[in-house]
Amino acid sequence: MKIAVAGTGYVGLVAGVCFAEKGHDVTCVDVDEKKVQMMESGVSPIYEEGLEELMQKNNATGRLHYTTDYRNAYRDVDAIFIGVGTPEQPDGSANLSYIATVSRQIAESVERDCLVVVKSTVPVGTNDKVEQFIRDFLTRDVKIEVASNPEFLAQGSAVHDTLHAARIIIGTESKEAEAILMKIYEPFELPIVSVDRRSAEMIKYACNDFLALKISYMNDIANLCELVGADIDAVARGMSYDARIGSRFLNAGVGYGGSCFPKDTKALKYLARQNGYKLRTVEAAVDVNAEQKTKLFHKASNRMITFQNLKVAVLGLAFKAGTDDLREAPSLDNVQLLLDGGANIYAYDPVASDHFRARYPEGENGKGTIQYVSKPEEALKDANICFIFTEWEEIRTIAPETFKELMQIPLVYDGRNLYKLEKMKNAGVEYYSIGR
Repeated sequence: MKIAVAGTGYVGLVAGVCFAEKGHDVTCVDVDEKKVQMMESGVSPIYEEGLEELMQKNNATGRLHYTTDYRNAYRDVDAIFIGVGTPEQPDGSANLSYIATVSRQIAESVERDCLVVVKSTVPVGTNDKVEQFIRDFLTRDVKIEVASNPEFLAQGSAVHDTLHAARIIIGTESKEAEAILMKIYEPFELPIVSVDRRSAEMIKYACNDFLALKISYMNDIANLCELVGADIDAVARGMSYDARIGSRFLNAGVGYGGSCFPKDTKALKYLARQNGYKLRTVEAAVDVNAEQKTKLFHKASNRMITFQNLKVAVLGLAFKAGTDDLREAPSLDNVQLLLDGGANIYAYDPVASDHFRARYPEGENGKGTIQYVSKPEEALKDANICFIFTEWEEIRTIAPETFKELMQIPLVYDGRNLYKLEKMKNAGVEYYSIGR
């Protein structure tokens, strides 16, 4: 089928590339001409395993195109997928301005009947408004229907999650719309759950917020483990055998980040309050996560007199391994606190350093300084203290003895529980983690 995709971020670009991989003719639309040129040359604007290879493959087949010309892209297609951002606003609600802009462009451009599919995460009821908005601004006598098709990809494994999804959720209000989406996804050979639009919108929030709840719950239990002398790793291992609980999202750490969980928990909290209801479990997850992010910094502050003029190694900047995304990354909160304390930071991340540098340029930043290094060992050399915020394999595989050998003071605060307590102790490292 002939498909247009609005937006080339994690949602839009991955969807477009995977549609092309499954045989559809796809045009990805973005407002940034330089970004379009980059993608045309086979270079991905985001770091995502396997994405660039599929882009190059499908660029070569002629099934995948990129443009800033939305009028021509939307003019004559079977379906238009909207994958633009819905960033969080100060009050926790979702900013739908990008959705509105694309909807207006679609209304002014389409020349034949087509299905508009919202993949972006939007509050319940948004698809109804999008359909009415497009119809209000249509310039031609064509039939437009809107469907919901939320994504469930995880950054770092987005391509795999799209091509090998546990299920595909589609929300429609007619058999015709359902049939079109069924045909689009037929080549994927995956289970399809077909529901009404509002239920599809809610499924997305319910899933993400449940996982956020699970993470915050484990972090809360980890904090209690420290107080009572239990080991959160042992607790999680025992829990994982219970089929009702499962083994995923049981790792304690410095909290969740990224583009989904922080935004979606706050958005559902806002939606509930707008409807006169308080989601106490979700609100608790938000509160626990906010406190968890800087837990190790405050623990280190109690250990040190000051961070002034200390060399601080920061290992890992991205919110999780496998991505260069910094949205809501724990490193951001902690680096700012360290700089405010006068620390001289030496930061390492295998892919996210350039994005971090854009926020914190190399050199002086307030009371402290920051330098970016290409190897973990450069950050650790003569460091007085080390913080670990991302579970990259390049960090996980550092031998415990390396901290002792390279650091002036072998003092490590690990926000991802990467090392065995006994091994760090035997290596002579003063080691602090979460819940152990």
